[in-house]
Amino acid sequence: MPGNTLGSITRNKYLRVLSIALIAQAALFYSASHGESTPLAKPLAQFPSVFGGWYLAQEGVVEKETLDVLRADDTLDRFYMSPEGGANLFIAYFKTQRTGQSPHSPKNCLPGSGWQPSESSRIDVMAGGDDIRINRYVVARGEDQDVVLYWYQSQGRVIADEFAAKLYLVADSIRKHRSDTSLVRVVVPVQGSTAQAEKVAVDFVKSAYPVIRGWLPR
Repeated sequence: MPGNTLGSITRNKYLRVLSIALIAQAALFYSASHGESTPLAKPLAQFPSVFGGWYLAQEGVVEKETLDVLRADDTLDRFYMSPEGGANLFIAYFKTQRTGQSPHSPKNCLPGSGWQPSESSRIDVMAGGDDIRINRYVVARGEDQDVVLYWYQSQGRVIADEFAAKLYLVADSIRKHRSDTSLVRVVVPVQGSTAQAEKVAVDFVKSAYPVIRGWLPR
């Protein structure tokens, strides 16, 4: 009986994902046939190098192989520093999802790069006057550990859940003829304790989020 119950749950989850995917495809087709209205984003290359006590320490380079798979319209990969520590900021912006482009969840990308999750949860952060819920990951590769915070930024919304992101995609494609979105990811290496690295990551989000909110299309 437990096996049957587990199988039923798995089938129901699969059907739910399939249903959302089919609805999203229909909504994107509708949006495309009526013309998609996508505001121009500011180039991520012009993203500020200094904000809230953090300053740009190193400009990263996204490899061509990654860009070919990601198919984002614009990306940012930078390492910022503060007196408390350092944080990597990665942003991938997609002006439309109707031609197959969409953010790749770090849940899938990190294991593919050899990083294995040891902890997974969601946390609430008060940043720029907004109470935002974001994903929290602790990942390890050999003796190295990172704290990863990430979310989807779609038209002024912060979305942690992938299913919720798809549902908003459906609604926005139909109502607004828009399917633009962004993936925002913050990575802090664990050099002492995980709690200290998470504190640095959260402090970075508190400083960076108001800038990101004003930079990406709303």
